[in-house]
Amino acid sequence: MLEVEVSFKSSLQPHSAPHPPTARMATADPWLPIGAFAKRCGVAASALRFYERQGLIRGGRSAGGHRVYRRSELRRVAFVRAAQASGLTLEQIRAALAGLPDGRTPTLADWQRLARGWQPLLDERIAALTRLREQLTACIGCGCLSLQRCALYNPGDAAAARGAGARYLLGDRRPRPR
Repeated sequence: MLEVEVSFKSSLQPHSAPHPPTARMATADPWLPIGAFAKRCGVAASALRFYERQGLIRGGRSAGGHRVYRRSELRRVAFVRAAQASGLTLEQIRAALAGLPDGRTPTLADWQRLARGWQPLLDERIAALTRLREQLTACIGCGCLSLQRCALYNPGDAAAARGAGARYLLGDRRPRPR
């Protein structure tokens, strides 16, 4: 009789993870292969590889060399996606994540501290978007669609003296009509 021993390469025993894996949990493996992790967090596997290259998340390798991620990284991916949706740069996101503890899952207090640090930046972005919404409607409403020729908001291209770009949309105050 012939006996066959099967050894699956996709065994989730990471051997090159930044931190050694904890003991297997009774109900769920703390490591997920990239496909399952991508499905769970709703992003493409290529995005996860990009986030990893950018230092936003960390993964490991299974015994077969496949990329795997800890379940605790799901929060980091959710945070990255929310921050990107808010218009924050990868540099800002990376700096914020660098302030989180290394080697353990961040606590609620850790996330709250991070959120408090971002409130002024988010308030500034909200104010800028509010100005854009209000001013863009007025500008488009005049019909000229040109800041160089606009008789209402920028007669004679006076805004050019203040610098490049859409000065009034960037927050410069318009001169009062005479």
